[in-house]
Amino acid sequence: MSNAWKIAIVAAVAAAVAVVIIAKQMDSSPAADGARAGGQTSGPSAGLPRLLDLGSVSCIPCKMMAPILEELKEECAGWLEVEFVDVMANPEAARAYKISIIPTQIFFDASGKERFRHEGFFAKEDILATWKELGVDLGAARAAGPAGNQPAPAPLAGESP
Repeated sequence: MSNAWKIAIVAAVAAAVAVVIIAKQMDSSPAADGARAGGQTSGPSAGLPRLLDLGSVSCIPCKMMAPILEELKEECAGWLEVEFVDVMANPEAARAYKISIIPTQIFFDASGKERFRHEGFFAKEDILATWKELGVDLGAARAAGPAGNQPAPAPLAGESP
C-alpha cells in the first residue's frame, strides 16, 4: 500500500472521530437526554420547581418511589413538576445527570438550577421537608388546594419572585 493511501485512510478516520466528538458535544445536554428519555426535562414549566427521579422500573427502591412520585404529582400539580426517567431504558440520561446509584432524586429550582440531590429511597415526608428547607413549602401549598386560585409558593432562597 502506498503512502498516499495510508495518509488518506488516517485522514478519513480522523475526520470520522471529529464528527463523532462534535455530535456528542452538541447532543450531551441533560435537556436533550431527557427529551429522548420521554421525560419533560427541557426545563421547568411555567417557572415551577422540579423534582426529577432517575431510576428504573425494575429496581426495588425505585418501585417503592413510584407511588410517592405519583402522589406528589397529583397533590402538588401546579406547584411542583414531578418527573421520572428510566435510566435502564435511557442510559444517556444517567450519563448526562452523572447518576451512579438509582434511584436518585434531583431537586431543581424554578429557574432550572440544581439545588439538592439524594441517592436511594426518599420518603415523601423527607422530600417535602427538603423542599421546605429549600424555601418551598409544598405542605402548605397542598393544604391550600388546587393551584389555580392560589398564590404561587414563595421563591427559593436567592431566586427572584
